[in-house]
Amino acid sequence: MNKSMIIGVVMGAGIATAGGAIAGYKLLKEPSYAEVLNSKAITKTVKIPHQECHDKTVVHQKPVQDKNRVAGKAVGAVLGGVLGHQVGGGDGKKVATVAGAVAGGYAGDRVQNNMQKNDTYTTVENVCSTTYETREDITGYDVTYRFKGKESVVRLAYDPGEKIPVKDGELVLTPASDK
Repeated sequence: MNKSMIIGVVMGAGIATAGGAIAGYKLLKEPSYAEVLNSKAITKTVKIPHQECHDKTVVHQKPVQDKNRVAGKAVGAVLGGVLGHQVGGGDGKKVATVAGAVAGGYAGDRVQNNMQKNDTYTTVENVCSTTYETREDITGYDVTYRFKGKESVVRLAYDPGEKIPVKDGELVLTPASDK
C-alpha cells in the first residue's frame, strides 16, 4: 500500500467516525421543546352586578280623616229624611221619612267613600334594581402535548402556542418573559 492510500483510508475512517459521533450526539441530546397537539381554554362565568334606575310615577291616596264616613252618612240621612218627608201623607209620611233617611244615609256613605278613594296625589320616585351582566373569563388552558413520543396533558395559566420549551428534560411551565 502506498502512502496516499493509507492517508485516504485513515481520513475516511476519521470522517466516518466523526460523522457517526455527531449523529449519535444528536440522537442522545434532549429535545428543546414539546410539541403542542391541542390547547383548550378553561372558562369561568362571572356575573357583574350594576344598578339600573328610572323615574316612576306613583299615585298615593291622601290620608282619610273620617274613616267611618260619619259625615257622609249624616248628611245623606238628613237629606233623605227631608225628601222622604215630602212624599205621602199621614203614617205614610213617617215611613217615607224613615226610609228616605236610611236610603240617604247609605247613599251619603257611598258618595263619601268614592270621594275619599279619588282624593289622591301623584309623585315621581326614583326606582332602582340590580341587574347582572355575565362574561366568560379564561382561567387557564388544558394543553395536550407530545414529548419523547409520549402524549400527556398539563394545565397552564397561558396559551403556549405550538411548542412548550424544555430545559434539563423538564417542561418549562412559565411563559417566557418579554425583554
